[in-house]
Amino acid sequence: MELTKEKLEKYIKITEKAIKKVKLSKNPNINEDAAIEILEMAKRYYKDALYFKEKGDYINAFAAVNYAHGWLDTAAFIGLFDVKDSKLFTVD
Repeated sequence: MELTKEKLEKYIKITEKAIKKVKLSKNPNINEDAAIEILEMAKRYYKDALYFKEKGDYINAFAAVNYAHGWLDTAAFIGLFDVKDSKLFTVD
């Protein structure tokens, strides 16, 4: 796989959309502190991706954006986030 600027930008935009769609679950049985921490971790990785992209380090930018989205998907999967978008998240 060749990592082009266009491919990197595609994944950055997908993750940006996902971050904007996240809503903490209203389920009283979830750990809200954990949900908030995971969202913040995802946002930090997303910012790292933007930083690396600006530096021309596409490999680390791609890694960071994938970590960001991985945090989001995991939290959505275990019910910490209330998301209904199966195009941006691995949920039904």
